Amino acid sequence: MWRINLDKEVRSRQERKAVTNNVDASPSRQYSQRAHSLDQSLFENEVTIRFLRLAPGLANKGDIDLLFEGDSITDFWFYNDSTFFQKNHYADRGISAQTSPQMLLRFRQDVISLHPKAVVILCCTNDIAGNTGPMTQEMSADNIRSMAELARANHIKVILCSVLPSNHFGWRPDLQPADSIISLNAWIKSYAEENHFGFVDYYDALVDAQRGFKKEYSQDGVHPNLAGYKIMEPLAQAAIKNAL
Repeated sequence: MWRINLDKEVRSRQERKAVTNNVDASPSRQYSQRAHSLDQSLFENEVTIRFLRLAPGLANKGDIDLLFEGDSITDFWFYNDSTFFQKNHYADRGISAQTSPQMLLRFRQDVISLHPKAVVILCCTNDIAGNTGPMTQEMSADNIRSMAELARANHIKVILCSVLPSNHFGWRPDLQPADSIISLNAWIKSYAEENHFGFVDYYDALVDAQRGFKKEYSQDGVHPNLAGYKIMEPLAQAAIKNAL
């Protein structure tokens, strides 16, 4: 199943590249395309390593204690500090740019089928950014509810996370996301408490006086750097310990 899904993803990327390569044949464009092609090849090899070797290999041994489900913030966590996952027998299921409906769509395959003891769910930055179209807070909340209910129904402990702080998105300069993040975080915390789920408050540890990401913990104001992830790790570990 994993091999088939990976092949589909690789073929999809190759088809998109083939279309792109026909758009502009200028020398500068060709150079950019060759660099992009190399980058994609490296990315696909890394996907193979992470998805075919790390998680299924651990799953076959019944060795995944916990799984992190998320978007690029979770995805980049593995690249910045893979030791955190390996030494703790954690699996990383972050996929860059995804929104909560996309995470819900793959939840059964990427979480339930691996039988972790618990799942840490971090999402909704891209919901607020509108990566897959405009979304209301209620739409994001519904997707979080669905993932949490699926996990609980399959005897997987649930740990929900606050959305990380940001007062601007580089890819959506027209948005001012700070208020939406604060409002959604209040709902996530309340929902977790009402349903006896774990909750990790990354927001308070990372926010600055302008309701953005503290500069020492992020280069782009959205994604943590290594120092940022090092702040997040003990917070996650405390919630995991309580949940398990």
